[in-house]
Amino acid sequence: MKKRNSFSQVKLTEAQKEKLKEEIKIFYSSERGEEIGIIEQMQLLHLFEEKLAPVVYNKALDDAKRWFTQMMDNMDADYYALYKNED
Repeated sequence: MKKRNSFSQVKLTEAQKEKLKEEIKIFYSSERGEEIGIIEQMQLLHLFEEKLAPVVYNKALDDAKRWFTQMMDNMDADYYALYKNED
């Protein structure tokens, strides 16, 4: 049996990182009235990648599992609803 790969860290593309750094910059400017430099943007993004992303990823997995389980329960009920009375 083939072993599944484990995702130990969420990896963002360079384009995603650039967009998120811009979002951080905009947030600081609009919400806090502060200018934030590129180094601070990169540090915050790294913190989010390292600490927040795995939490969000795991939550998404839990939600997907809950949805899939519900769909399988529905399928099971639908399957048995197709049974004919054998009297």
